[in-house]
Amino acid sequence: MQRLIGAGVMFGHHDDLAYGVGWRGDSERSDIKSVTGSYPALYGWDLAGIEVDHEKDINGIPFKQQKQFVKEVYDRGGVNTFCWHSNNPVNGHTAWDTSQIIVKDIIPGGTFHREYIKQLDKVAAYLNKLKGRNGEHIPILFRPFHELTGNWFWWGKELCSPKEFKSLWIFTVKYLRDVKHLHNLLIVYSAGDNFKTSEDFLERYPGDQSVDVVSFDTYCYKNVDQFKIQLNSQLAITQSIAALHHKLAAIAETGYEGVPKEDWWTKDLLSTINKYPISYVMVWRNDNSKHFYVPYPGQSSAADFKQMFNNPQTMFQNRISRLSIYGNK
Repeated sequence: MQRLIGAGVMFGHHDDLAYGVGWRGDSERSDIKSVTGSYPALYGWDLAGIEVDHEKDINGIPFKQQKQFVKEVYDRGGVNTFCWHSNNPVNGHTAWDTSQIIVKDIIPGGTFHREYIKQLDKVAAYLNKLKGRNGEHIPILFRPFHELTGNWFWWGKELCSPKEFKSLWIFTVKYLRDVKHLHNLLIVYSAGDNFKTSEDFLERYPGDQSVDVVSFDTYCYKNVDQFKIQLNSQLAITQSIAALHHKLAAIAETGYEGVPKEDWWTKDLLSTINKYPISYVMVWRNDNSKHFYVPYPGQSSAADFKQMFNNPQTMFQNRISRLSIYGNK
């Protein structure tokens, strides 16, 4: 990924292979591939559910199938990234349960620290099974506690102090690396869309030893011009921090639900991100005809999306495979 900086930005899509608009579980299918002829370069997945022994992830993908998708991506030379909408380890409710302040109780010394370790053990067991054909661990971009500057998850800004959050992050990374020996994880620090300064972004930064990529999540709503202004400002901040701390920079989540603007891809997204040497940009999932973030055949922005695909500043699976991101693959 370091070598590809300057060659273009990798384009990613969450749950790309599992389902799309009007289909689910079809073999070798992808809405991006249906529009462009190529898969994305980066593929997003979610660990949520594995920590409570569910057979399927939060979006209904069987973990057995998800594991196979990850292997297929790796075999093609693509990149896999995981977020984790982890269930509240104290009361078992969803990641969006903010009814209790719990971070202080699950960090080392906390009353429910052992419960959190049980969650991590299940996550580690699953990640340990993600291996290539020769038994090698597949590299994973792991993005825990995403949108940490917001207040909608149980790890949010108003639900723990900076010190408590850093303790949670550092323990999590060290436990997975040093106790569970998962040395194939690249750790992604992902802010929400509400930071305005470097100080805001770094208030909960746990230190360079436990972060490999600095990123943020942001979405376009009705005011496209305001989105571009904010995206430009936050990219400038993130890129500056990445350079200072010798990290990769990325947009970990973005998109415009339904993509109602036909030229949004080239005129708004690409025109902004191509000013900065970021590693990747990932858009959110295509769940149905109302909730989707990349075009499908016949959708009004499909032609513009293909124009972005053909731009030399973007990299999809076709370019990544030729560049052999995993050495001999």
